[in-house]
Amino acid sequence: MTRSPFSPGFWRSPLRGPRFTSVLGLVLLVGITVLFLTGLVSYAAYNPDLSPVNDKTPDKGLLGFYLFSWPTNPHWLYRLTQGIHVTLGITLIPVLLAKLWSVVPRLFTLPPARSLAHALERISLLLLVGGGLFEFVTGVFNVQLEYVFPGSFYPLHFYGAWVFFTAFVAHAVLKTPMAWRNLRHLRHLRHSQEERNDLVSQDPAEPTVSRRGALWFVGGGSLLLFATTVGQSFDGPLRRTALLAPHGWAEPGSGPNGFQINKTAAYAGIDAAETSTEAWRLVVVGRAGTVRLSRAELLQLPLHSAALPIACVEGWSTSDQWWRGVRLRDLAALVGYDDGDPPDVFVESLQRHGAFRRAALRANQVADPRSLLALFVNGEELSPDHGHPARVIVPAAPGVLNTKWVARMTFGDL
Repeated sequence: MTRSPFSPGFWRSPLRGPRFTSVLGLVLLVGITVLFLTGLVSYAAYNPDLSPVNDKTPDKGLLGFYLFSWPTNPHWLYRLTQGIHVTLGITLIPVLLAKLWSVVPRLFTLPPARSLAHALERISLLLLVGGGLFEFVTGVFNVQLEYVFPGSFYPLHFYGAWVFFTAFVAHAVLKTPMAWRNLRHLRHLRHSQEERNDLVSQDPAEPTVSRRGALWFVGGGSLLLFATTVGQSFDGPLRRTALLAPHGWAEPGSGPNGFQINKTAAYAGIDAAETSTEAWRLVVVGRAGTVRLSRAELLQLPLHSAALPIACVEGWSTSDQWWRGVRLRDLAALVGYDDGDPPDVFVESLQRHGAFRRAALRANQVADPRSLLALFVNGEELSPDHGHPARVIVPAAPGVLNTKWVARMTFGDL
């Protein structure tokens, strides 16, 4: 007779048990908490309060209670926090799947609700499982540059994270004390006593691996994903190990401009005629009026250099590159902000396709002496794919805020 998943005898794996589930649960307790915190940090780095330019979540309300002006020090800050967020998220996938597998019999228990409290617990589990799968799946798609979402990844992942983490916290408050007790005491119990737990089958199949072996298998899967992802956040030989990261291991060329890019000039719809020395002009707007500058005129201004990386939301980053150009605060001074206290700036690109054709930077980012309108990188003119004739580069800012193919900069209240 075919058994139904709702039948206790359907789930016969001898690996399921309270200690196996507790180990996985405690790993996720730590890992998902770090994921959530680094995700909030990434959200803050986009300066979403700079409305309406950077604000992709206009209805966030109280969910934006913690937002602050994103700092420019240390210059590798976003490279670190987003590298941790993406690498840890991918590393935890085997642990999450194993944890869901270990408790799947409970999703099929009958009756579905024995009381109001039990019904609320079941609903929270649906939010927990659904929210967890949604966050991990959308995150992986974004890392792999597969934008197949029913909307913008930015608000979907943000709101999904709050739903998932709220259910996760509720679940952790209820289950963590039990999980800790299981780890402390179950090793002293005989197997016959452990069978009383509802996760342990009363009619187990023959084991093919021990529970300890299963944990090692899950850990090995996580280690493999870690080893093939983490290199995208490092320099040197480790970068070649990032086989699962689209921008991690493959160098897009050689020479001074031979480092990672996200969008090419062709993808962004950049017309070479617009960026030629003869045609291109930078328009700078401020309280003193409007200034139009050719590339030759920009080269007559004081030029400065800074060694800065590019770090993107997908988790990949470049090593420090030497950028040379005009300080943003010097451009602000040209249009009336020469009092040493520059304002926010709104940057517009020639880019026609893709997100963040416009971006805003906070005053503290404009004021940093390393924030440049870059004209050169590593001693050579910017290539078209790296933003020729001029691009913004700001310490610790997400890559999308380092606007390429800059056409217009407006200083002042946004």
